[in-house]
Amino acid sequence: MTRPSTPVRCDVWWAPPTLARPGLLAVLDDGERRRHARYRIPADRDRYAVAHALARIVCANAAGCAPQDVAFTLHCPRCAAEGENRKEPHGKPVPAGPALGLEMSISHSGDRVAVAVTSGVPVGVDVEFVREDRDIDGLLDYALTEAERADLAAAGPEHRTAGFYTYWARKEALLKATGEGLSGGLASISVTAPAAPADVLAWDSPAAPPHVRLADLAAGADYRAALAALTAAPLDVRVHDAAPLLTAVTH
Repeated sequence: MTRPSTPVRCDVWWAPPTLARPGLLAVLDDGERRRHARYRIPADRDRYAVAHALARIVCANAAGCAPQDVAFTLHCPRCAAEGENRKEPHGKPVPAGPALGLEMSISHSGDRVAVAVTSGVPVGVDVEFVREDRDIDGLLDYALTEAERADLAAAGPEHRTAGFYTYWARKEALLKATGEGLSGGLASISVTAPAAPADVLAWDSPAAPPHVRLADLAAGADYRAALAALTAAPLDVRVHDAAPLLTAVTH
């Protein structure tokens, strides 16, 4: 089957959590402000405020409305399939209201906040801070296939930690695109080795999509990031600095 040749545009917006200001809270809805208040660590509150305010601003700009008019529904495909209803809504944020038809994904780690937006194509973005002091041994079986663990070992100790986070970011972006999140199982997916262009080799899950695109994102030397979209078409990835958008709503 011939894949579509028209690229799918995906806009990725980057911002540091240091752009958090009290004025961003006015952009959020009541539920988001409650969740923001639950964070005890200031850095976590800042990342949340920047990420969720940015998501609203970007979706509002695309929809031609005010950020406060954008609504999000939270969708968990696992709960939907099993008929579960939890008291606290959870799952992937799906734009609604004036922004209906857009697809969006949020990620933040360390000093990086990312928001990815497409029109009509499910998308997932993930960014990971590479912590060289973290013991990743206990996560290898959880996150990687046997072949991936062998490739990581063959790459040498100097590439081990960064390579692990490359695998993780790629796989989590894929699972965020489907809406499953980590419950979908990182080790159910096999992707290319960290030094190779990002691609999916196998996906052992009933929820595996028929078509997917995967790409690495540049997030800085101490970070690994990836973007996934559930489409057969090539991706037209456009990267933006979100600082002007965030500062405009706080002045």
